[in-house]
Amino acid sequence: MQEIIQLAAATAGSLGFAALFNIRGKKLVFATLGGFFAWGVYLAVAQFSANPYLCGFIASVMLTLYAECMARVHKTPVTVFLVSGAIPMIPGASLYYAMSCLVHQNWAEFTAQSTYAFLFAASMSAGITVTTIIFQNIWDHLK
Repeated sequence: MQEIIQLAAATAGSLGFAALFNIRGKKLVFATLGGFFAWGVYLAVAQFSANPYLCGFIASVMLTLYAECMARVHKTPVTVFLVSGAIPMIPGASLYYAMSCLVHQNWAEFTAQSTYAFLFAASMSAGITVTTIIFQNIWDHLK
């Protein structure tokens, strides 16, 4: 039941950001599905691995593949699907707790939370970057 609530929240978050970016029509639906898909992959990988960075990396790889494909199908920039789909994975809670610990001068917890947020964001960034480079190279060779 908890996973269903997480997927619903991820979908709603992606929908909100896609609407904020003025995405309309079918593109709004597919941009929203990207967030659902990415968080679903994250949850699926989490069943097999306790490493959240690996989960974030694989979910980012799959989201980037989805966004690249949707961009070509809808003749739209990749960022339309990628940014709104990546929103549910952003480590916002860790960033919040890190800043709270900074304000309260709890240095040990600040270090732990900010390190987690940085490493998770780096794993997402690595997944997006590696996948984009490989996809672009393959796409260029297919033309």
